[in-house]
Amino acid sequence: MKFELDATGGLTIRSYDHTHLTIGGQRYSGPIVITPDAVHTTLLPLRFTELTSAHFAAIAALGAEIIIVGSGIRQIFIHSQIATELATRGIGVESMDTAAACRCYNVLAAEHRAVAAAIFPATHVL
Repeated sequence: MKFELDATGGLTIRSYDHTHLTIGGQRYSGPIVITPDAVHTTLLPLRFTELTSAHFAAIAALGAEIIIVGSGIRQIFIHSQIATELATRGIGVESMDTAAACRCYNVLAAEHRAVAAAIFPATHVL
């Protein structure tokens, strides 16, 4: 899936398929965290099922007020305890399939929101 959006909000996801993301001309095949300012390739575990509260603490430390989680070809919710921990810190979290997460991240970044997206290609979910 290829996206077209004005990049005035910083870094945006240019395209996505089940194995790769393209951001600013660079292709990523593993899980990434993207913010309007940077792409982080070492903050997430290799598989979605290995996510812990420590991973979300690292993402929150980037200054995110909203964390979007892309879980491959289908929506998989993060553990409710993690969502509760984030909510008590004033950080919203939304789980969705990766294609929807890419679109949602791009819209929020274009609105200059303090957003971070934890994106897992479908090949890195289970």
